[in-house]
Amino acid sequence: MPGGLYWQSRFFNSTSGFWRWMGDLETKAVADEIESVTVESPVYVTSLARAGTTIVTEMLESHPALTCHHYSDFPNPWTPFWRNYLLQKSRREPPVPSVRAHRDRIMVSQDSPEAVEEVLWMAFFENLHDPSRINVLDGNDGHKRFDKFYTDHIRKLLAVRKAKRYLAKGNYNISRLAYLQRLFSNARFLVPIRQPEHHIASLIKQHTLFSRASKLDPRVGKQLGMSGHFEFGPDRRQVNFGDQEANTAIESAWQKGNEVEGWARYWAATYQFLCTQLESHQELSDQCLLFRYEDLCAQSEAVIDQILDHCDLDKASFSDSRKHFSSRLTLPDYYKPEFTSAEQIEIEQHCHPVYRRLEQHIRQFENHTSG
Repeated sequence: MPGGLYWQSRFFNSTSGFWRWMGDLETKAVADEIESVTVESPVYVTSLARAGTTIVTEMLESHPALTCHHYSDFPNPWTPFWRNYLLQKSRREPPVPSVRAHRDRIMVSQDSPEAVEEVLWMAFFENLHDPSRINVLDGNDGHKRFDKFYTDHIRKLLAVRKAKRYLAKGNYNISRLAYLQRLFSNARFLVPIRQPEHHIASLIKQHTLFSRASKLDPRVGKQLGMSGHFEFGPDRRQVNFGDQEANTAIESAWQKGNEVEGWARYWAATYQFLCTQLESHQELSDQCLLFRYEDLCAQSEAVIDQILDHCDLDKASFSDSRKHFSSRLTLPDYYKPEFTSAEQIEIEQHCHPVYRRLEQHIRQFENHTSG
């Protein structure tokens, strides 16, 4: 854990009230620059962690119409216009990429896309990551101060980056789709779905990696929390989707050391919530594109075209990126699921019925586009 980043994070975390005020001040100061900027058709990439959201976001940010938060926007996401303006003026050379902490082949630099906006959500919504409380924000929820601050925040980022549309990666946004749809009625949502055996193997691998790192350096776990990442490590927390029985079972399995059972139950709870939302909210369903992560890797060009069509993004200006990512996207080959027979049965019992339900939503979109 870089010491400088850790202490900066602690500073901004402990003074978030002041920086929220600074964000409002910045909005007033740059009123002329953002006067004509509107948030049109923002694109949200969300799913359970390790489903492929990072690579999808990295790919889409290469589209000239889109911009999103970068690693450099943390730990101070509060004043995006001033911070990005100063960075643009002071930078002499582009940052050098390196393998990210996840050790998953993805190279990142300070200019790489990152899930930064979670810090803003946590500052306005108390107990947002308390698993003993329901963490869902739906279309009936409202927070006028957050809505204005968040919308202005996006407008400032678009203005300083000279981009037309906002792109966001956020795994926790899967519990806020209806809220975001209410806030931005023309939003587009992208949800990669990964085959459960491979997905759960990846989740376990990452949790083990960050748990070990935290034992070697306790600051790792604290840093994850300050940046709004509770997916892995010593302070791992599941999203409470409102099913208390499922929530209790997940927590109980993890406490007993039954990692596969806990993750299988969490996988099922996450996507069961998603399916229920889509089946009860037609407009939201129309704005969501579900696609298989495996198809993105095996049939890259076709799935990329689906994504571009769904988000109403120009294909001509994306042709070079389409070729680049089509040749780059491959399934992970640096690990394989190694489950016992009992663990495999556990995954099949909890996940496969939900996976079949998800596939109905994927087929519905495929049938619509083929027709």
